[in-house]
Amino acid sequence: MHRLRAFLIIWSGQAVSLLGSKLAQFALIWWLTKTTESPTILTLAMMIGLLPQVVLGPIVGVLVDRWSRRAIMLVADGTVALATLVLGILFWQEAASVPAVFVVLFVRALGETFHWPAMYASTTLMVPDEHLTRIQGMNQTLDGGLRIVGAPLGALLLEVIDIAGIIAVDVATALFAIVPLLLIAIPRPERVAPAGQGLASIWQELGDGLRYVRARRAHMLLIGTALLVNLLLTPAMSLLPILVTSHFRGEALQLAWLQAGMGVGIVCGGLLLSVWGGFKRRIYTTIMGLVGLGLGVLLVSLTPSGLLPLAVGGLFIIGSMLSLANGPLSAILQATVAPAMQGRIFMLFGSLSSLIAPLGLVIAGPFAEQVGVRAWFFAAGITTLAVGVASAFSRTLLSVEDSAVEQVPTPAGAPGV
Repeated sequence: MHRLRAFLIIWSGQAVSLLGSKLAQFALIWWLTKTTESPTILTLAMMIGLLPQVVLGPIVGVLVDRWSRRAIMLVADGTVALATLVLGILFWQEAASVPAVFVVLFVRALGETFHWPAMYASTTLMVPDEHLTRIQGMNQTLDGGLRIVGAPLGALLLEVIDIAGIIAVDVATALFAIVPLLLIAIPRPERVAPAGQGLASIWQELGDGLRYVRARRAHMLLIGTALLVNLLLTPAMSLLPILVTSHFRGEALQLAWLQAGMGVGIVCGGLLLSVWGGFKRRIYTTIMGLVGLGLGVLLVSLTPSGLLPLAVGGLFIIGSMLSLANGPLSAILQATVAPAMQGRIFMLFGSLSSLIAPLGLVIAGPFAEQVGVRAWFFAAGITTLAVGVASAFSRTLLSVEDSAVEQVPTPAGAPGV
């Protein structure tokens, strides 16, 4: 339990830092919006945020498995804080520019690309298996809470202090993430090099990760199912503003209600998962979440134009079911993938998810133009529901928690780094 307490200290510091990051990200995007009033600039900003994970993700996964995960998080957090501090000084001197903001957005995205797989892979080494789902419930709760308070709090702070002040808040909160990492050791999994070959090259280790997943049908099916649902639901959430204006005849306030409904749902689902822990067999909780997701999206698609509160309820269901689907999914990967492979597997999953999102938008945009936004919501809801029901009858998917290979152990008393 000592390692669990140490992990919770690290997690709490990361949570405070994430709030500061959310505020700074909101302030920077709002500054770009007010300064340029250019959709192209905002699109470029979004692409910069995705670029490191899409392009470097698989290689980063190899490095996370090869290097000290604590050192990776320290360097990532410290570099992001330093770059953000420099930008804050530029804003304070009224010398900030769009290129400078782009550079810092790239550094922040690059730091996040290294940080989150290192954090996820460290979780397995510090948290007992029976608590992994609860920890993922805490992560979902944190994500939902940040969705609810991040933008409103960022907007409120912009009224009270300028953008340089918000950046200072972000840098200060970064210390809550950095200091625990300086004081608390994180175990390292034992890496076994191929006989007579020494440490494998980065490309060979990347290939090892791909072969690791390909050899496990249940894991392939689990990841493929998650990617399919992302392909359907990411565009649906992106099209939500159009649904508000074209169907519900609403404005920004109505959109805010819908987004708040989803955020509250994520928090409630995460809290439920944190307390309950889900079914003993985690895949059942994920399948329940998939079925609930499909029903929630269907409810939104079928809501009459005059019943916006019903759509808010549908978004609440979507948010809560996202927590119940995603939390156990991450816990399954943490429990069934060898610790020495987790950096590669999580980054492979993350990179594919980042690639699938724009693909879904490319498909959904013309579809919604021709058939309507509600039609995409209906199609997404029906398909997600069908995937959830089919998953409940898939012997391969249901066996995913039986397919764990012998994990590379951390030797007893091994020093943390």
